[in-house]
Amino acid sequence: MAQILVRSIVRPEKAHEVIEALLEAGYPAVTRVSVAGRGRQQGLQVGEVTYDELPKEMLMTVIPEGEKDLVLRTVMGSARTGESGNYGDGKIFVSPVEQVYTISSGFLEE
Repeated sequence: MAQILVRSIVRPEKAHEVIEALLEAGYPAVTRVSVAGRGRQQGLQVGEVTYDELPKEMLMTVIPEGEKDLVLRTVMGSARTGESGNYGDGKIFVSPVEQVYTISSGFLEE
């Protein structure tokens, strides 16, 4: 069965909420990495100071391709701020996964 990697870049204060929502939806396997960057808004200006790299969290999970829509809805619903969302809520990147190996056994998962 084809698998995909879902990488979600979310606000740090929303990361735990997204992880909990994924767990409740049946997706407990998540890797969390602290990252920094900027999006279309090109950072944040406070007075005369511009913060061009903002802290974010990247959450990664590998899932069967057929379950993509459920996972995307789960992440979007739990990462969005306010009713319709705001700039800086994040992005989701979806990529195919060609192979997965288990380190302890050295076996290719199928």
